[in-house]
Amino acid sequence: MSSPAKLRVIQWATGGVGKAAIECVNNHPQLELAGCWVHSGEKDGRDVGDIIGTGRLGVAATTSVDQLLALDADCVVYSPLIPNDKEVQAILRSGKNVVTPVGWVYPDLTNARSKAIHDAAVEGGVTLHGSGIHPGGITERFPLMVSSLSSAVTHLRAEEFSDIRTYNAPDVVRHIMGFGGTPQEAMQGPMASLLEAGFKMSVRMIADHMGFRIDPDIKTTQDIAVATADIDYDPFPITAGTVAARRFRWQALVDGEPVITAAVNWLMGEENLDPDWNFGGIGERFEIEITGDPTISLTFKGLQPPTIAEGLKRNPGVVATANHCVNAIPDVCAAEPGIKTYLDLPLIAGRPDAKLAATQQQ
Repeated sequence: MSSPAKLRVIQWATGGVGKAAIECVNNHPQLELAGCWVHSGEKDGRDVGDIIGTGRLGVAATTSVDQLLALDADCVVYSPLIPNDKEVQAILRSGKNVVTPVGWVYPDLTNARSKAIHDAAVEGGVTLHGSGIHPGGITERFPLMVSSLSSAVTHLRAEEFSDIRTYNAPDVVRHIMGFGGTPQEAMQGPMASLLEAGFKMSVRMIADHMGFRIDPDIKTTQDIAVATADIDYDPFPITAGTVAARRFRWQALVDGEPVITAAVNWLMGEENLDPDWNFGGIGERFEIEITGDPTISLTFKGLQPPTIAEGLKRNPGVVATANHCVNAIPDVCAAEPGIKTYLDLPLIAGRPDAKLAATQQQ
C-alpha cells in the first residue's frame, strides 16, 4: 500500500521562527517544503537550505507574493514580525490553509478585522489557526488541559520569566521592546499594544471555556526596571538609567478581583536592576498555576537556552514556537473552513525521530 501524499507547505519569512519551521517541516513525515517567501532581495532565488544553513533543499526562495499565491500548496506557515491582514487574506483566498504565531489565537468574529480573515478563509475553502507558545500554548492551551485536574478554581496564572539577552533580534529588542532607551520611550513604544491583542485573546479563551463571569475589561499593567550600572549586552549598550527589564500583566477580573493572569517578565540578567527584580532563585522558565481543589503548579524548563551564547545560536523557545505551528498543519488542513482555535481542533502532537517512526504514519 502506497503512503499518502505529503502536504505541501510554504514558509513565509525566514527569521528565527521561519528557520525552525522549515527544519520541523523537513522532519515531519506528512509534510514537505514547497516554497518560501523572503523579504530581502539578497535571498531572492537562493536555495532555502543555503539560507537557513542546513544544506540545499531544492526549493528556491522568492520575494514574489504572486508566485507563491499561484503555487500548488496546502498550507502556509505565516511568521513575519508583524502580520499584514491583506496578505493573509490573499493567501487564504488562494486556497491555502494558514498556521501562524502572530495572531488569531482566539479572535472575536464580531470584530471587523477578524471577520474579514474568517470570511477570506471560508471563501478560499481553507482554515487559519493561530498558535505559538506565549500566547499560543503556555497561556491557554496547556492551562486549560491542567485545569481538568482541579475543581472550584479561583485563579489561573500563566507566566514567563526570560533573559532577553538570549533573543537574537537586537533591532526588535531595542526599537520595539524598548530596551536600552528611556523609560518614557519604552512606555510609549509599540510593545504593549503588540502583546496586548494576543494575550487578551488568551485570557478570554480561558474565561469563556471554563465559564468565569469576568468583568468586561481585561486589566493591563506594565512596569519597568532600569539599569543601575552598565549591563553587558553586545549588540548595543545598556547604560545606567536606561530600560533593562520589563513586566506586563493581563488580568481578567470578577468583581474587581483577578481570576486569570497572563504575565511576561523580560530581564537583561538579574544584576544591576532597579527595582531589584530577579527570576526567584529557580532561573528562566514558564509557569502555570491553577488555584483550586487541589492547587496545581507546572513549570516548563528547556524553552529558554542554558547560556546566552547558545540562545543566540538557536533559541529553544523560538524553535518550540515554530514546532507548535508546524505540528498543527495536518489537523488544520483537515478542519472545516474558517478560523479554528485549539478548542476546535483535535489534540496536536509532535512526531518521532525518523529512525523511531512506524513505517507508515497516517
